[in-house]
Amino acid sequence: MDNFLLLGVCFLLGIGLRVAGIIGEHGPAALNAVIIHMSLPALALLYAHDLPLGPGLIPPAAMAWIVFGVGYVLFAVLGRRLGWDRKTVACLALTGGLGNTSFVGLPMIEAFFGPQYLGVGMLCDTAGSFMVLAGPGILLAAGASSQTLSGRELVRKVLLFPPLIAIAVGFALHAVPYPSWLEGMLSRLGSTLSPLALLSVGLTLRFNTLRGKGRELLVGLGYKLMIAPVLILVLYVWVLGLTDMAAKVTIFEAGMGPMISGGIIAMTYGARPRLAAAMLGIGVPLSILTRPLWYWLLMAL
Repeated sequence: MDNFLLLGVCFLLGIGLRVAGIIGEHGPAALNAVIIHMSLPALALLYAHDLPLGPGLIPPAAMAWIVFGVGYVLFAVLGRRLGWDRKTVACLALTGGLGNTSFVGLPMIEAFFGPQYLGVGMLCDTAGSFMVLAGPGILLAAGASSQTLSGRELVRKVLLFPPLIAIAVGFALHAVPYPSWLEGMLSRLGSTLSPLALLSVGLTLRFNTLRGKGRELLVGLGYKLMIAPVLILVLYVWVLGLTDMAAKVTIFEAGMGPMISGGIIAMTYGARPRLAAAMLGIGVPLSILTRPLWYWLLMAL
């Protein structure tokens, strides 16, 4: 409950600071830079280092890659029909194609399934959502940005993306135990992610600009909250025959709201920032409300 209260307070605080004129138009960009260069790398160094390697990693990790890949194809196809530009497709892929499998997902897993299944959520997040964001996610965002980038510059941006470097370092140090002071420091730095991100969303979101974005929001949130978990349910349970609790937790995670970090990347690269803020501001609360229904459905399998 504390996590959800923190989300709400930071979101409302961002709106209040913007309305009061205390933080100007460049405020969200500054916060986003701090998130990308401090909060995300700290979490990547912490989680990638302890990520267990083995066959059990595959189903939870693969979920985010499947959801993102299918989502991107869906948004791209619909985009051609509806006249969306690359920025809109990239924004929806980064928010509707990636789930909030950590800050909201982990407390939800603990509340509904118990703390013994938090490891499954960590796999969904670290080997799944986080790796997708650091790889194809940043590639898509950079390609859709208003900057004119050569192929070489695009590759350079991806390879020098701070969270991706941190993931590589974390894996490289897998056999080297982190001292307790380093783990504590990384944990504290990483814990700034969601408060800063929700503050940035509140600063960016303008409810009067939601008009005209209904179709994009319907498609993006409809896919993230309804189609994505059904897709993973059909694939994992009916096709692959995975009916254990780990598979159910993975399906549960597939229906989480838009990934906060994905929205921040969309805003940073100019991929429809206000649409990204709306996806987060509306999608995260909606996903929390739909969790009891999905838990009931999964327990009935």
